[in-house]
Amino acid sequence: MKDYKKLLVVIDPTKESQPALGRALELSAKTGAQITAFLTIYDFSYDMTSMLSGEEREAMRDGVVADRKQWLQELIAPVASNVEVKVIWHNRPFESIINEVMANGFDMIIKATHEHDMLKSIVFTPTDWHLLRKAPVPVLLVKEHEWPVNGKVVCAINVSDENEANHKLNRTIITTAKKLAKEIDAQVHLVNGFPSTPVNIVIELPDFDAAAYNASIHSQHQSRVHDLAQEFDIDPSCCHIEEGLAEEVIPAVAKRLDAELVILGTAGRTGISAALIGNTAEHVIDSLDCDLLAIKPEGYVSPLVQE
Repeated sequence: MKDYKKLLVVIDPTKESQPALGRALELSAKTGAQITAFLTIYDFSYDMTSMLSGEEREAMRDGVVADRKQWLQELIAPVASNVEVKVIWHNRPFESIINEVMANGFDMIIKATHEHDMLKSIVFTPTDWHLLRKAPVPVLLVKEHEWPVNGKVVCAINVSDENEANHKLNRTIITTAKKLAKEIDAQVHLVNGFPSTPVNIVIELPDFDAAAYNASIHSQHQSRVHDLAQEFDIDPSCCHIEEGLAEEVIPAVAKRLDAELVILGTAGRTGISAALIGNTAEHVIDSLDCDLLAIKPEGYVSPLVQE
């Protein structure tokens, strides 16, 4: 976890309580990481001021920024003295966050989560989803769940796909978990969901042995997960291989273990496919009662680089 030296904390201007800042302070206390509290603001009444001169519009904008910066400094003062404060005027928060990360070399984005209405999420993509898809660094989404001593960190791994990129992502997830667990005195667990027998096969092939098929798939996934566990010196008792969709299995195991954090990889899809299909990380956000750390594959380039 010492790889994360600069943490960008996204501040929610609608709330006095800032779980993301609290989590960043916990991490900083253990790792020495630098923290920047980052707030994006935009007053849409600014768009209605075309009758004002350029200087008057700029003065209005600067006044709003100064007011919010003072509020943020007063918010942080009682809990920390070494947190940098930055307020940016921008009408698309996710863009300002990612641009700040790329411009100033931040290693992680930390942001509190909100519950999402599924239909609205497809039509009006929340900042969380944009960050999961487009941020070039790990994104830690924080919920109101304490990180206890001797807690549990869950690695959601995919062993269905044997390509090299997937292998690398699995190893990155586990390596990150091991480093973090060492810092916060936690135990690392691996979780993997494997697919059920396709219903159409059972219907079309009456002699098909679904039980034997399931047992074979389970055995295959178990073998691959245990190989990873052995490689990273993780006890087999900390491996959880269960039948079902990843977005169902991951939250269920995390809840059963009372995990403090789930770490998974996100493909970073954008466009129509992302809106209609989504990523595993996006599907599990609202089902988790703990933090989520989403990691991009090696070599990922944010689409904002090309914009």
